[in-house]
Amino acid sequence: MESCVSSDGNAALKAAESRREEVDSVVVRFAGDSGDGIQLTGGRFAETTAIAGQDLETFPDFPAEIRAPIGTPYGVSAFQINFGSGVIMTAGDAPDALVALNPAALIVNLEEIKPGGLVIVDSGSFSDKNVQKAGYDSNPLEDGSLEKYRVFPIDISRLTLEAVSETEVNKRDGLRCKNMWTLGLISWMYDRDIGPTIEFLEGKFAKKLPEVAKANIAAVKAGHAFGETAEMPDDVRGFTIKPADFAPGVYRTVTGTEATSWGLVAGAQLAGLKIAMCSYPITPASGILHVLSRLKAYDVTTFQAEDEIAAVCAAIGASYGGALGVTSSSGPGIALKTEAIGLAVATELPLIVVNTQRAGPSTGMPTKTEQSDLYLSVYGRNADAPLVVLAAHSSADSFDVAIEAVRLATKYMTPVMLLSDTYIANAAEPWLVPNADQLTPFKVEFRTEADGFQPFMHDPKTLARPWVKPGTAGLEHRIGGLERAAGSGNVSNDPGNHQRMTDIRFNKIAGIADDIPLQEVEAGADSGQIAVVGWGSTYGPISRAVGHLRHEGKAVSHIHLRYINPLAKNLGELLARFDKVLVPEMNMGQLSTILRDRYLLPIESLSKVTGKPFRIIEIEDGIRAALEK
Repeated sequence: MESCVSSDGNAALKAAESRREEVDSVVVRFAGDSGDGIQLTGGRFAETTAIAGQDLETFPDFPAEIRAPIGTPYGVSAFQINFGSGVIMTAGDAPDALVALNPAALIVNLEEIKPGGLVIVDSGSFSDKNVQKAGYDSNPLEDGSLEKYRVFPIDISRLTLEAVSETEVNKRDGLRCKNMWTLGLISWMYDRDIGPTIEFLEGKFAKKLPEVAKANIAAVKAGHAFGETAEMPDDVRGFTIKPADFAPGVYRTVTGTEATSWGLVAGAQLAGLKIAMCSYPITPASGILHVLSRLKAYDVTTFQAEDEIAAVCAAIGASYGGALGVTSSSGPGIALKTEAIGLAVATELPLIVVNTQRAGPSTGMPTKTEQSDLYLSVYGRNADAPLVVLAAHSSADSFDVAIEAVRLATKYMTPVMLLSDTYIANAAEPWLVPNADQLTPFKVEFRTEADGFQPFMHDPKTLARPWVKPGTAGLEHRIGGLERAAGSGNVSNDPGNHQRMTDIRFNKIAGIADDIPLQEVEAGADSGQIAVVGWGSTYGPISRAVGHLRHEGKAVSHIHLRYINPLAKNLGELLARFDKVLVPEMNMGQLSTILRDRYLLPIESLSKVTGKPFRIIEIEDGIRAALEK
């Protein structure tokens, strides 16, 4: 394909608006330096897309370094959105369009773009110095290296400064508005209303920084007007996308962080409990503490501790006091919490531990996604210390999983590990806001009757011990990390008692399998050539890949696990009906190992640990390879 590079953006895009083309879906990626406001730009575009009625999925991709040198690949921030009139389940494999605000953004993201894809660049940022800093030997806008793409250099920097020239902002602050100029142009290109963005900017800046508000609004309008008045080449035009066919109801966009937080609050309300959220800041889990700190009106108390151990111990103390103790972290922080989580197991107290997984080990890549804490969650405590492990499969699903975590923790007096990951935490999608009146309550009943009370007496069905608020007359008791005698709760070193208590703790978690749904097949038959088994955020790409292969006539089925420990009672029997079982996961095969161990089946693993989510095509290729063996 011939290059469409023009040496002058105004020459490439001048005159009347091109006719619009109707498409079913589009994938767009915004990219620039971490100080260019890329996440804000993408978030505003996602919001207006939701208002327009399309389904969507986003992928905010943050740089892993806190203060990378400006203009270098290490500091590139990106935001990808897949939106359309049909069902959208992933952020898209390869963008149809890339907006790169500097050379570093171009070099980092170019290989992800479809051949023939549209690449809009800020030619004003392609100075010799910036080109060299990005790692190019020569200017890619001039050396012919971009021939397989439709590249349109626009001097966004200059046009932005022109747009804000009538405001009182200085040149530096004026250039900071180029993300809004870009948003205006892309809003025109994909038929988005800029009204909600203008309202947002007025609400954010108008009172305290009115000139900043004026400048950003002027930039948005100028970018949109540029699209309306410029003459586009024949192969570049505006697009329209019909609204998606959603079920009736009230929708809003939601991230996994928001949905998890709201689900915890909803679960606590359904249980009749107050929440004590005790946490320590860590990427990417800090957002849960931020969201819950704004919900004090719903009986939520938040406590930012001095470290991870203090946070989890405070949460355990809150549960002992009769509230729902919640703590959150990511891999390194969960590792620090493990001894205290074992204390919660030993004391048989409800505790919610939200683990938003990131790429590791150790500090690893803090802003990149991974699913590598499964072993840590299921096995990662000293001695035999079983607990419940649940996994959300999407941002919206996080709400329901959080409620289920509260139900199981309070009913069985046990810690519950709720697994999310960086992708789920940050990704946004439409969410059908549930009717709170239709959620089923599971009110907690604290023990108040002193007659016959023993602190470590166990319910014969659930094996849960009584939950007693401190200070309840006649029910005074102590807890701690030393082994307790069954019933009395006195410190005990008796070998037989230790066996009994270990059995109780083990059988309590195993018995929860009777209180969770049987495993169902997401797509396909309950037997066949191959079952593709996933957990967590692999749901979208697996679903799409399986759908494509089933359309080709392949006997492929999709099974997705919410309950990791205990597993559904029928899972082993279900998997045994398939000739092959393939498990795609963003680790080196942790669920595969657990399933092989549990069911002695020849489970195959499809691993990816790049810090990025699976692409649909990667899973399709993995399934084809497995079928050909």
